[in-house]
Amino acid sequence: MDILSLSHIDEELDSFEVAALCFLCQDVLNRKRLENVREGRELFLRLREKDLLKNSHFLSQLLITIRREDLLSYLETDSRQPEQESNPQTDASPALSPYRTLLYQVSEDVTQENLNKMKFLLSNKLAKGRLDLCTTALDVLAEMERQNHLSEQTLEVLEETLMECDAQLALKIKQYRTGGFLLRETVPHINQRGNNLQIPVRPSVTVTQPSSEDGERLFTDSDPVSPSDSIGYYPMTHNPRGWCLIINNEHFETNELTNRPGTEKDKSAIASVFSRLGFKVKVFDNLTAAKMLKEVEDLGKKNHFDADALVVCVLSHGEIGCVFGVDGKRVPLRSLTFPFTSGECRSLAGKPKLFFIQACQGTGYQRGMSPAVSPEQTEGRGTFESDAGPVQSIATDADFLIGMATVDECKSFRNTKEGSIYIQELCRQLERAGPSGENILTVLTCVNNEVSRGEYLRYKQMPEPKYTLTKNLVLPFI
Repeated sequence: MDILSLSHIDEELDSFEVAALCFLCQDVLNRKRLENVREGRELFLRLREKDLLKNSHFLSQLLITIRREDLLSYLETDSRQPEQESNPQTDASPALSPYRTLLYQVSEDVTQENLNKMKFLLSNKLAKGRLDLCTTALDVLAEMERQNHLSEQTLEVLEETLMECDAQLALKIKQYRTGGFLLRETVPHINQRGNNLQIPVRPSVTVTQPSSEDGERLFTDSDPVSPSDSIGYYPMTHNPRGWCLIINNEHFETNELTNRPGTEKDKSAIASVFSRLGFKVKVFDNLTAAKMLKEVEDLGKKNHFDADALVVCVLSHGEIGCVFGVDGKRVPLRSLTFPFTSGECRSLAGKPKLFFIQACQGTGYQRGMSPAVSPEQTEGRGTFESDAGPVQSIATDADFLIGMATVDECKSFRNTKEGSIYIQELCRQLERAGPSGENILTVLTCVNNEVSRGEYLRYKQMPEPKYTLTKNLVLPFI
């Protein structure tokens, strides 16, 4: 590579980017050789001395990893591409290590608040004098490596530290340890001189997918790979995550509304999965309309500053735009969500609020193209019932998600022995997604798929999530 091109790149790099490049080069250059590097040209000289700039492949990897693809136009290449070298594993054509790239990607997402918390949590492991000199997350990671608390084989301390600061970042480390790796592909690029240059695309993620006995698979989201990822994620950094309120109405005081056998199964399943997801679960059985309103209003008045999210699950009968208390009186769905809107509950502003409503949305039945024979109603298996009455209205405020058991004007089904079709499938999918880092909307799409494939009393059921979420939401197990 010519000196003029390297000089142009040097002029464009700031001190933080040079520090990032030095960190990424620690697997190919001696750490001592990098300690006093402050300018891009100093790094390039050291790379040239090691014959690491024989072609542009390695430098292009570095620039793309730090998100400076705009500088690739300065790069030239010889007629041979790295994959055509007789020995592509030589130092002349090195590749960035997935481990070091992972650390860099993690450092990019560490906020100043979390950086300070990391330093505090590591103060009993790292020398205080050295730790005080760390001003960036990369500095902390480098110091952890220097003091033998971090390596490609020993990621546990970093994972434990990040779990206290940002569960999403900790999840990346866990997934890397359990089989994830970063894969770089190459795409043609034309530089400013018209030469064809092979460069790696932005790091994307490929993982081996080990399956457990129950078919569980692990995936990684260690780098944004789709436009939807650019909107960011809701932080999940607290333990506990927040409150999960369950209102379970089974025994009704009015003859107009029948009891709801099987709902105990739903209550237990919800309590179990959201406990594992880190929520404090609060259960109320058989509430009147007035008591339902009081409980949600009291919860809305609590201080949620140390919470990441809120979950409310209502299991009851319903009618258009409302659910019923056990006294047969209506509670508008809007009355359930209103106490948690930004204006009413400031400590939940900008945080996800999830509502799951097990109730029909109408008196009609949804038919499939080829209705199946009604399920056998043998003793001990229970029978299917519908939770009559629709629940339709949703809050339009930001950061709400309302999972409905069925679409408008149709009934949903509950097995008197095993619980409702929707809630049971929802809990199964949340259990499956807990270790994998799936977006909640992906989880709910899987719920839709599974429920819609079944046949219940000759009819179909189609759940419907409605949401005003503004970020990606992942609910990992604690």
